[in-house]
Amino acid sequence: MPDSRHPSLTGLYPDQTLIRRNAIYLREHLPNVSTLAQMSAAIPVTATRISRAIFHYNVPKHIGTSGHDDPDSWNNTINPEGRDVDDEDKIFSLIPGSFGGTLSWLAADGTDEEQTDGIAAAAAVTTSAEVRGKKTPFFPGRWPAAHTLRTWRPKKYFDMYPTGQLQVPQVPEGYPETLPDPARKSITRKIQNKLPDDVARQAIQAYYASITFADAQAGKILNALRDTGLADNTIVLFTSDHGYHMGEHGHYQKTTLFENAAHVPLIMAGPGITAAGKSTRSLAEMVDFYPTLAELSDLKAPDFLAGVSLVPTLKNPAEQPRSSAFTQYDVGYSLRTDRYRYTEWGPEAKQGRELYDHENDPQEMQNLADDPGRQDVIRQLSNELRERIAAGQKPPAGLKQITFENNRKVPVTP
Repeated sequence: MPDSRHPSLTGLYPDQTLIRRNAIYLREHLPNVSTLAQMSAAIPVTATRISRAIFHYNVPKHIGTSGHDDPDSWNNTINPEGRDVDDEDKIFSLIPGSFGGTLSWLAADGTDEEQTDGIAAAAAVTTSAEVRGKKTPFFPGRWPAAHTLRTWRPKKYFDMYPTGQLQVPQVPEGYPETLPDPARKSITRKIQNKLPDDVARQAIQAYYASITFADAQAGKILNALRDTGLADNTIVLFTSDHGYHMGEHGHYQKTTLFENAAHVPLIMAGPGITAAGKSTRSLAEMVDFYPTLAELSDLKAPDFLAGVSLVPTLKNPAEQPRSSAFTQYDVGYSLRTDRYRYTEWGPEAKQGRELYDHENDPQEMQNLADDPGRQDVIRQLSNELRERIAAGQKPPAGLKQITFENNRKVPVTP
């Protein structure tokens, strides 16, 4: 979660890519890595990246550009720019004039097709029509341009969620003081906490509007795949780069090690997925996308991948390729099993630890790290977590790692 896009597209953990935050170019640290979009280099493939640079870009600064993209991953790139850029001066922000790292929103005039994401969806539909009937495989990369921190969407989507009907999560007084210091800072480090009730309702409304708008654009693309006949031989992976807090734990953003931020949607469909339409409780990580798509595509996965294939679960939802899911943020590492979330902050947990029992506390509000009756569980999970940390720091086979202190905030697009 310090940067989840690179793990998704390289199959490596942040301690292996050496990229632990945004605004970094992949090949500054891993110059010879072969990304997911490059996996099929042995056969002719058209790889097209549409809209938001899948690796990262700043919104709205980089809309219409490639941002911090990896040019080596794509044959073609499409960088649309919609009216959301022109509407910037109309946007409400918790920090006036700031749109990168704080909540902001706008119930915009105009249609879906005028927004950057609407233009991108139309481009994806056009791309689907163009590849119809061609024998050359294609890899269409599509990522929404407007981030959930900055939700400016057509007004009709806001109207679907009247603020008076929304629920604002309530947090007990003094709750942050029950957490280790790094966890407490993760939910109080900015002004996105303890929002006034009316502002909190507007933020939740904007978030729901943004999700619904994104779903509508995804629907257009899926319809195009169906209408062109490409759905029969196209693998679709729908996910997100992080989860989100909407008042849970008193926080309104991402970048925590709670379930709200660490849990992302994952929907897959296409040839080879025989459990279509079913759900599973099997655990997965974003580093697993690369080996999974390799197996589904009958392509050889690179030796350096840290993830595992999820194909067994895609054939049988009862299968569990993983016994736990691993997440890191800042100086913390977290392990999610079918029942527990266990987190350690700092080397040897010197800055604190957390244990949550999802069987009795799915909201992760009761830290059981000091519970005498859970110490055997903690020892077991601590050993497993530290094994996962060591594995996630292992240098990737055959790849050159360039280590240096990268302090750039917003680099110039190459």
